[in-house]
Amino acid sequence: MKALIFFGSLIFICCQANAQDKYVSIGGKDSIKVAAINIDGVLMPWIVLNEVTVSAKRSFKSKEDYDNYRRLRYNVIKVLPYARYAGQRYRNLERDLALTADNRKQKALVKGCEREVKDIFNKEIKNLTISQGEILIKLIDRETGNSSYSLVRDMKGGISAFLFQSVARVFGHDLKEKYDPDKEHDIESIIRSLGYYSYQ
Repeated sequence: MKALIFFGSLIFICCQANAQDKYVSIGGKDSIKVAAINIDGVLMPWIVLNEVTVSAKRSFKSKEDYDNYRRLRYNVIKVLPYARYAGQRYRNLERDLALTADNRKQKALVKGCEREVKDIFNKEIKNLTISQGEILIKLIDRETGNSSYSLVRDMKGGISAFLFQSVARVFGHDLKEKYDPDKEHDIESIIRSLGYYSYQ
């Protein structure tokens, strides 16, 4: 009987050793629970990873093209924080407006938001170049899903939006311009290279 128990234990240990060859198991605090899918009777673990963009190293036809790209990259990096802040502030304002039905409170929220944005942006935005301003207009649309014209019209009214659009036209801008990631491939590529993917 003892021999039978001994051989049974030996066979059990051998089976465990063979199983260890097929499946590596780390126990204790090092264990990681992951989802699995059954493929032809074999459980395959899977983990959702962040999106990875694979692209070839960019080559430029001339030094002028390279310089233009570097200038665009500098301008995008300079105005992106403003656009991101504007997008976040706009989303917060939309949430606050949705939580109150009182028109007086809504007007106070809009004025408070406008004052806050003016205080932060007035000093720095005045120093932007025309091309940086154009990029900022596009990125605000990218962040909020609304053109700058729509934002001004919703917050300040149609007359103010018309006046702002008229001034922008003098400087060669269009506040109604929508952001198209396919058309603005270089800007989108620069933003993604900075690790910032999401918008709206």
